[in-house]
Amino acid sequence: MSGNHHRAHASDDAPGAARTGDAAGTSTPVEPAAGTGTGTGTDTRTAPRARSDALRKWAARVVLPLSIALWLLSLRSVPLDRMRDLGLLQVLPPLFWVAAGLLTLGFCLALSDRRTHGAWLTGYVLTLIALLHATPTLLYPTLRYSWAWKHLAVIDAMIRHGGEVPNAEKFSVYNDWPGFFQLHALFLRTTGLESSVGYAAWTPPFANLLLLAPLLLLYRSVTRDRRLVWGAVWIFYSCSWVGQDYFAPQSFAFLLFMTVVALLFRQLRSSALPRPDPRRRDGWPPGLFVAVVVIVAAIVVSHPLTPLMLISAMALLSLPRRSRRLALPVLIAAVVLTAAWDATVARSYISVNISNLIDSLTQPDKNVSSGLAALGNAAPGQILLSWVDRGLSAAVAVLALAGLLVRRWTRRTGLPLLAAAPLPLLAVNAYGGEMLFRAYLFALPPAAFLVAALVLPPPGGRRPVARTLAVYPLLLAMFGALVFGYYGKEALNQYTLKEVAAARYVIEHAPPGSTFVTLTEDVPDLDLDYEKHNRVQLAYQETDELRELVRDPLEGVEGYVYGATEENPAYIVLSRAQDMNLYVTGALPADLPERLQSVLSGAPGFTKVYDNGDAVVYRYVTPPPD
Repeated sequence: MSGNHHRAHASDDAPGAARTGDAAGTSTPVEPAAGTGTGTGTDTRTAPRARSDALRKWAARVVLPLSIALWLLSLRSVPLDRMRDLGLLQVLPPLFWVAAGLLTLGFCLALSDRRTHGAWLTGYVLTLIALLHATPTLLYPTLRYSWAWKHLAVIDAMIRHGGEVPNAEKFSVYNDWPGFFQLHALFLRTTGLESSVGYAAWTPPFANLLLLAPLLLLYRSVTRDRRLVWGAVWIFYSCSWVGQDYFAPQSFAFLLFMTVVALLFRQLRSSALPRPDPRRRDGWPPGLFVAVVVIVAAIVVSHPLTPLMLISAMALLSLPRRSRRLALPVLIAAVVLTAAWDATVARSYISVNISNLIDSLTQPDKNVSSGLAALGNAAPGQILLSWVDRGLSAAVAVLALAGLLVRRWTRRTGLPLLAAAPLPLLAVNAYGGEMLFRAYLFALPPAAFLVAALVLPPPGGRRPVARTLAVYPLLLAMFGALVFGYYGKEALNQYTLKEVAAARYVIEHAPPGSTFVTLTEDVPDLDLDYEKHNRVQLAYQETDELRELVRDPLEGVEGYVYGATEENPAYIVLSRAQDMNLYVTGALPADLPERLQSVLSGAPGFTKVYDNGDAVVYRYVTPPPD
């Protein structure tokens, strides 16, 4: 840990082991005294250096507001209807990318000067968060991403039923981990709001903003080098492409996970200081530990995967003797609470899926490969996006490993163990094909620090300004790779007001017991009242049924709606976002929606009841026999 390794500067010294230092603990080279360099009372090198420092200081202060202004100007007119297989990447104007480039350059300038006030570094990071995560919210007229709409429906259903929702079927998993939904239900009841849709759209920027606090606490617990702390924060946000920051239990649980980890590392740093407070007890202060247990409990009741990630992290952090007394109590609490919850409330889900868990344990290779989508029929841009995502993930892993090997002091921080914690989960479950991505998400905070330790110059090194600015191309490349993964599928994540209106029409007119048939899940708000209706998503059926659907669209659909009556009709919803999903992902042939609409228009029993240009709805009642 930093703070107890004070040696002469060497390439392996921990940040904070400085000869003379500021409040952040960074190394401060001693300037030559006036009159000691030239014999004339003035060092000829001092004036140019001062001018250079002043220019860099003011440039950093000018670039921040300039980049904000350019970013906002770039959003005035964005042709969202032109998005295809590269999503927002192909419609954002050049001014947006100029703003991003200037913002990254300004951050490097600010980072290169140890005298830069922390408020400026905070401003740069907050602007990065806004630029990345508020852009879709500002551009789109409705809530982004189909799963966010599903979660709104769950909250609504839990409010209507006062808790557990009956007849939930595939949504029953939310009954077993209701913490996130019940929290928002309580908020709605308290405030009198009718729905979370108004603020749910702002979850990505808000969640990332809240995440900044535990990140800073974590990094400041292992170093006093302010450049390294803020550099690691920037790298984290520049490489977090997975997109698990929307209105979902995962974003909530991940924030709580990072809070527990940051509090543990903060206590670990306190116990490693040269002169700890003699009044401080060995281990957790009772009040703080109670707060940590409450946070762990909130994780356990909100999300099935995050408690396992926490258990794995605490188990590895319990191995070193210096962190055992702090990690072990949290580990015990996490294990006990998770086991108790899974054996009681979540027992129905666990008992049904235990066979899948056993199969995953015997075939861990499939858990990794399941996260790599089959791209044979995907749009050309999606193949590029997939390779960029993989390249960024691999680059982070390689650079983090290099940082661990080159900066040997990082091995004493506990961060390498934290970065390795998600790996055992890859052998446990594929998690719907997303385990590889979730493992990357949980490993990224410590990995970002290791990358920063590698690429940023250590305190007291030669030419720190030039070496810091030399990192600019790398940070710019990280940002460029991030937006591929984060913005690349926005053509199907974004919905128009007309698509929302079509779903509302179906919900308002469909009697209980109706069947809703769609090609994909990309119909916003159609899951509202999900316990009252049956939902069929054709693209996710068995392979033989998909082949029949492609061969004969009418017969393929009739197999799911036959038997519908006036009391329990079927509704077939076709829409723009579904068309885009098929084109982008290749889950079904891209021409299938057009073929299906053609055959439904004249088929017996099918009646077009709604059409607004972006969505069309057919109502089906089984015709009487001849």
